[in-house]
Amino acid sequence: MRRLLVTGALGQIGVELVPVLRKHYGADRVVASDLRAVTSRSFTAGDDYERLDCMQPSQIFEVMRRRDIGAVYHLAALLSAVAEKRPQEAWTVNMDTAYNLLEAAREFRCQLFFPSSIAVFGPSTPRQRAPQVTIQRLTTIYGVSKLAGELLCDYYTRRFGVDARGLRLPGLISSVAAPGGGTTDYAVEMFRAAASGERYSCFLAPDTRLDMMYLPDAIRAMIDLMEADPTRLGHRNAYNVTAMSITPAELATEIRKHLPSFAVDYHIDPMRQAIADSWPQSLDASAARDDWGFSPRFNLAALTRDILAKLREKMKASGDERLKCETSHDHARID
Repeated sequence: MRRLLVTGALGQIGVELVPVLRKHYGADRVVASDLRAVTSRSFTAGDDYERLDCMQPSQIFEVMRRRDIGAVYHLAALLSAVAEKRPQEAWTVNMDTAYNLLEAAREFRCQLFFPSSIAVFGPSTPRQRAPQVTIQRLTTIYGVSKLAGELLCDYYTRRFGVDARGLRLPGLISSVAAPGGGTTDYAVEMFRAAASGERYSCFLAPDTRLDMMYLPDAIRAMIDLMEADPTRLGHRNAYNVTAMSITPAELATEIRKHLPSFAVDYHIDPMRQAIADSWPQSLDASAARDDWGFSPRFNLAALTRDILAKLREKMKASGDERLKCETSHDHARID
């Protein structure tokens, strides 16, 4: 069977997606790639890894031909806050890599997963339950590049028959990867500070409400979408998905149920606050539910318990006893 290629595999999503794909499809069928040399403990010397610059079409074509690639999860991109600081670079990187991978998918007749974002919506989009199809007059270069990527994927599907599929991801919360420059990374930073017994200074206002999802739920959604019957996909690029709509204050309150002494203050970053304020507070994910059965498993309470438990195990393994949270066998999930 043909192999799967993951670009940007050393990023926040990739370091968790690659092991799940290898468990699901077999270790010999999944090739991880990134611009950087392997530094993450998620990849060992024996794993399939390619050092790949997605800005170079010849490199992409050579790897896809040599590795017999049949599907690509394209994760390489500059994220929202980083993109606003380097807009010209963000446009070049995000658009050129998407175009190069679509051309490769056309040449090798393979599937392509393209991750879009809540950033494709703007201030004039409905703030509550933003629809699957709605006005998209966005205000960030990251959002512009993601929306252009959605349209480019649609074009390649209609014009060339490329099987391109995608999700509009909300803020993703990971227990593994470090923050990568996203506007919603406050959640990852907050958990890490709490686990280390440190006070956290949040860069968003306490009442900033945004959609979020635990990364294992997002990974499950990616795989489910890529495996879905194409005749059932009414949108392809890109489905709204979400699990919860929360504020920094609500997340801190949930963490304090396990770590009562955890303290948070707020030093607002005007740029990231402006980005967050331009996005909807919640998304309507009914199209994903209806077309291919999207159903997140983790709500805020379950997510918090799971992340703190995983961080506790990591600290215990390293001899660090700073995290002292209660143990719970109740893993409440969204049904």
